[in-house]
Amino acid sequence: MKNGGIGVGSASIVLVFAVLCLTVFSIITFLIAGNGKALVDAEAKLVVGYYKADTIAENVVAEIIGADTIPDNVLGIDITSDWNFESGAETAHFTCPISELKELYVCIAKNGNSYDILSWQMLDIGQWEFDDSLNVWQGDDGGDIGGPMDVWSEFDQWAE
Repeated sequence: MKNGGIGVGSASIVLVFAVLCLTVFSIITFLIAGNGKALVDAEAKLVVGYYKADTIAENVVAEIIGADTIPDNVLGIDITSDWNFESGAETAHFTCPISELKELYVCIAKNGNSYDILSWQMLDIGQWEFDDSLNVWQGDDGGDIGGPMDVWSEFDQWAE
């Protein structure tokens, strides 16, 4: 006499499949968490670098404002100065390194003991390289890759 219901063998197969699925999902979650941590670490390094550069820039600006003329170098930072004819003020430009690929660019206009911040921004200094190694079809130029009409002409020849 045969009993109805699910046997022990099929329940074991379902259990093994469930454990296998949970294992795969846990491995995927672990890998995603590792990638997320790498991104967070890179962002934290960038933020720390920005605030260090910002502190140096604040100190350089304070030295420039306190000086009678704009110096060429303050705290190891090279300063470029020129005269802004529109505002009638002398401007100072300098950069502070943030990371290998970014720097803080500062431009101030000094007019006596007062100053205006003209620019205070983070710039990318890394060299961008164009990658054209992927062979992409540029259109029907008679090359070895035929356009849609070539496909239909071959179909018509086959259909005859």
